[in-house]
Amino acid sequence: MNVRWTRELFPPVPRGWRWRAVLPLLIFLALYGGLLGALVRWDRVMFERPAAFGLLGTSVWVWWLHVTGVTGLRPWRRQVALQVRLLLLGLLVALLAEPRSLRPNDDMSLMYVLDVSDSMQDEAVDESLSFVARTVTGKPAADRAGLAIFGRNAAVELGCQASFPFEGLTLNARVGGDGTNIARGLSLAAALLPEDHPARIVLISDGNATEGHLDSVLARLKARRIPVDVLPVSYDFQKEVWLERLDLPRIVRAGETYEVNILLGSLTAGSSRLVLRENGEVVYEGEVRYAAGKSRIQLPIYLRRPGYYEYSATIEPAPGEDGFRDNNTASAWLYIEGKGRVLLLHDPGGDERDWQPVAAALTAAGLDVQCMDTFSLPTHALSLLPYHVALIVNVPADTVSPTQQEALRAAVYGQGMGLVMIGGKNSFGPGGYRRTPIEQALPVTMDVRQRRMMPKGALAIILHTCEFPEGNTWGKRIAKEAMKVLGPGDEVGILAYGYQGGEKWIFPLTPMKEYQRLVRRVNQAQIGDMPSFATCMTMGLKALEASDAAAKHMVIISDGDPSPPPPELVGKFIAAHVSISMVAIFPHGGMDQSVMQSVARATGGRYYFPNDPSVLPAIFIKEAKTLRRTLIQNKTFLPVVAMPTDILKGIDAFPPLHGYVLTTAKPRAVTILEARLKKGEADPILAVWRYGIGKAAAFTSDLSYNWGKDWVNWEHYRAFVRQLVTDVSGGRRKTSLHVTSFAAGRRGVIMVEDAFKGESLLDLTAEISGPDDRIERLVLKQSGPRRYEGRFELWGRGRYRLLVGGSDGKRQEQALGGFVVNTSLEYKRFRSNPVLLEHIANVTRGRVFSGEETGREVFPADREVRLASQPLALALLMLLAFLLPLDVAVRRIQLDWEMIVSRWRGKDVSTVRTQTVGVLLTRARAWRGPDLADKPKRSGAGGKGKPKPKVEKKPTSPPESAGDGEASPAQPQRTTDRLLARKRQWKSEKK
Repeated sequence: MNVRWTRELFPPVPRGWRWRAVLPLLIFLALYGGLLGALVRWDRVMFERPAAFGLLGTSVWVWWLHVTGVTGLRPWRRQVALQVRLLLLGLLVALLAEPRSLRPNDDMSLMYVLDVSDSMQDEAVDESLSFVARTVTGKPAADRAGLAIFGRNAAVELGCQASFPFEGLTLNARVGGDGTNIARGLSLAAALLPEDHPARIVLISDGNATEGHLDSVLARLKARRIPVDVLPVSYDFQKEVWLERLDLPRIVRAGETYEVNILLGSLTAGSSRLVLRENGEVVYEGEVRYAAGKSRIQLPIYLRRPGYYEYSATIEPAPGEDGFRDNNTASAWLYIEGKGRVLLLHDPGGDERDWQPVAAALTAAGLDVQCMDTFSLPTHALSLLPYHVALIVNVPADTVSPTQQEALRAAVYGQGMGLVMIGGKNSFGPGGYRRTPIEQALPVTMDVRQRRMMPKGALAIILHTCEFPEGNTWGKRIAKEAMKVLGPGDEVGILAYGYQGGEKWIFPLTPMKEYQRLVRRVNQAQIGDMPSFATCMTMGLKALEASDAAAKHMVIISDGDPSPPPPELVGKFIAAHVSISMVAIFPHGGMDQSVMQSVARATGGRYYFPNDPSVLPAIFIKEAKTLRRTLIQNKTFLPVVAMPTDILKGIDAFPPLHGYVLTTAKPRAVTILEARLKKGEADPILAVWRYGIGKAAAFTSDLSYNWGKDWVNWEHYRAFVRQLVTDVSGGRRKTSLHVTSFAAGRRGVIMVEDAFKGESLLDLTAEISGPDDRIERLVLKQSGPRRYEGRFELWGRGRYRLLVGGSDGKRQEQALGGFVVNTSLEYKRFRSNPVLLEHIANVTRGRVFSGEETGREVFPADREVRLASQPLALALLMLLAFLLPLDVAVRRIQLDWEMIVSRWRGKDVSTVRTQTVGVLLTRARAWRGPDLADKPKRSGAGGKGKPKPKVEKKPTSPPESAGDGEASPAQPQRTTDRLLARKRQWKSEKK
C-alpha cells in the first residue's frame, strides 16, 4: 500500500521523457521571480511574510504530475494547462506572503503641540495660537494639520486633517494646568500622525517639564523619523514669593499648645502679610519679613478637643511683588482621636420627615449625631476621620458630587468608617447611584439581574455644546454621567452635528450593557455647531419609535441658536409619547429661549437654564433617572428574616413595610431581611458586608413616614436603628505604628516607627491614595531598628492619604497617615528652559523656530517621501476566482471550432455535425477492426428483438498509425478479450 501511495504521488519517469520538458517550469519561475523582484525593488509591492515564498518548491511537484500524467490534450493545450496551474500556485503563494501595494506619498501630516500649563501665561498662549493660525494658512492644500494641547495631561483639540479652521481658533479641550508633561503631549501627537505620510511635530512650550519621562518618547520619535520643531516661549521672573510647606507636630494632645512651622521662599528680600487658618477660621494674621532664599516662620497653635484639624497658611505679597498666585498657600492636617460620631446625610431640598425619625432614634440611644446636607459634605476622606459611621437617608446622587462620593468610599475602604444607605424614592437605582463609588461600597448593586421582565427605558441625547468654553469636553462628560445612571437593559443613543458628515449618531440606541464600548465612542466624538434642531430630532424620534422601551425620553443641550423644530415635528413627539427636556446654556447675546421652553412644556419634559456648566452633569443625571422609576415597588409586605444577626437581637417580628427599591445582593453580601412577594423570588431589604477595613449596609425600604410608617411607632424601632448603626460602625484600633510622611521634590517620603514593646520584624505595605482617584501600593523597607521607609513618585497636587499595614505572623498593625502637596513644581520654575527644547530638536533632527516663520517654512517643500501601502489580498483572491474555472476549462472542455465557424457563417449545423461524426466513426472502425465495427446491434427496448444475419467479410489490418506494428488476429475477438489482453501487457511492462 505504501509503495502504491508513493507511486501515485510521485509517478515514475515516463518513456520518451526529455530534459527539454523542464523548460516551461524554468520559464515560469524566471518570469514569476523577475516580475515580483522588480516590483519589490521599484517599491511598488511589499510582502509582510516573504518566507511564504518557500512554498514555491511545490511547483516542481505540480510540474512533475503534469508531465507524467496521461492526457489526451494537444501539445499546445498541455502547455497552457501547465502554465495556468503554475500561475494558480504562484498567486496562492503570493497571497500567503501578505502583499501590499506601495504608493509614494509626499503629503505632509503636521501636529502642533501647544503647552497650556499654568507656567505659560495667557498672553503666551494667545501668541502661540496666532502663530499656529498664521503658519497653517500657508500650508499646501494636500498637507494635513492638527492641534494637541498638554499640561499635566494631554488632549486632542483638532485631529490631523486637510481642513484646519484657523480663523477664530479657540481651545475647547480641557487639561490640568498644574504640571507640564511634554512627554505625554509628544506621545499623543505621534499617535495621531499616520505612518505612511511624511510627518512633523511643532512643539510650543517654555521647556519646564515637571512630569513624564521624555527620553523614551524621543527615542520612539527618532525611530519613526518624526522631527520635532520647537518654538521656545521665554520668560524670567525677577520677583516671586511662595510657601514651600507647612509642618505640624507629629504627636499632639488636646488642651496643649504646639507650634506650626511654615517654610517660605522668595527670590528677593521683603515683607508680606501672612494668614493662618484652622478649619477655615483665621487663627493668625500679621506682617512677616523674610530674606532672599528660604525662611522658617513659627506660629503657636492650641488644640482644644479631639477631632480633625486642617491648617492652611497663605502669604499675600504686595501687588507687583509676586508672579504666581498658585504657590502662595500651604496646607497640612492632623487628627486627634476621640469619641466616634455619627454623620447623617440628607437631601438639601428634601423632606425633613425622611431623616428626622432616624436622627431622633440615634440621639435617644446616646450617640453623637451630626446632621449635614450633602452640599456641606467634605470632598476628601481624611476629613471624615472623626466619624465612625455615615448614614445616607433618601439622598439623590445628583446632590453628591463624584468627589464627595469617592471620599465616602475611600473612608469606608481605607479608614474603617461604616456606611449605611437608607432607601426611598431618591435612593439606590432611582436615585442615580448606578456605577458610582458609593455603589462600589454598598453590599447591593443597582442591576436587578434576577428579574426576567423589567420595563426598560430609551434615552436619546442631542449634544450641541461647542459654542461655550470647553463645550465639547463638558458635552462628553455629561453624556457619560447620564449613561451611568441607566440600567443594563435600558437603551441610550447620542446625536450630534459633525463638521464632516453633518447630523449623525455618535452611536444609535444601544443597550447599556455595552457601556465600556459606548464610552470610547463618546470620547472620540467631534461635536460641531448644529444649524437646525429638526434633523437630529427627526432621527432621534424615528429611533425611539422603533424601540420597544416602555419609557422614551430625549434630552437636548444647546445655546439656542439652531433653527427651531417645526410644529408638525413637535406634534409627532406628542403623539409618540416621547418627552423632551431642553437645557439652554450660554445663549448668544441673551437669545430668546421661549422656543426651547415651549417644546419642553408641550412634550411633558423640563426646561433648564443653568448659569454654570458644572451643574450640567447633575441635570443629565436627573433626566436619566426618569427612566429608572420602574425599580420602585409600592407594595405592602412583611419582611422575612433570611439570616439572624446581632442587628436583630431581641426582635422577633416586624411590622409591614409599604414599599422598597429593587436591588441585587452582591455575592459576598449577607442578606438579613428579604421581601418575598412572588414564589421563587427574594429581594434584599437589609444586607451587610465587609468592604476593605470598613463595613457597609443597605436598607432598601425607608425608616420614615412613607414606606416605614408602621415602623416609626414600632416599639423596637429605636433598638433596630441603634443596633444597625452599632454593627456597622467602625472603630480604629490602637496601633504601635507612628507614620510620618511628606513631599520632597517630585517624590513622596514615608517613614514608619514601630513602638511595640516586644521584639518583632514587620512586613509593612503602604496603600497610597492621591489625586485623580489614583491608588498606588508600596512595600516599605527597614532602614534601622524599628524604622521603615519608602519613597514613591508624586503624580499631582492635592492630598495623599496613606494606609500602612503589616504583620509579623502574630500581631496585625494598621495606621493612617498623609500629607498635602500644596504646590506643584509647575509653580517653582521661574524662568523658561530653552536648553531642553534644543535637546528635543537635536535628538529628533528638528529645527528651532523664532516665531517669525511662515507657512512655507513650517511646511517645508524639501520633505521625506514615504510609501503608503494597501493590502492586495482582495485583488489576488478575485484573480484566483477567475483562474480556477479557467484551469478546469482548459483541461476538460473541447470546442468544435468547425461547428462554431459554420454557425457563424450560417451553414447547416446538422450537416457539419454528421460529417464530423462520420469521420470519427471511420477512424474508430479503422483502429478497432471489423469485428467491433460490424458487431450486430440489438433492437427494441431492453435488447429484445431478432439479431441481424451475419455478413462475412475478409479481415483487414488496422492502419499503421493506429496499431503497434503487429498483425491483427485472423479471427475476430470480443471487446472484453481485447481489454484484458492490453491490461496483462501493461502489467508485464510495469514489472
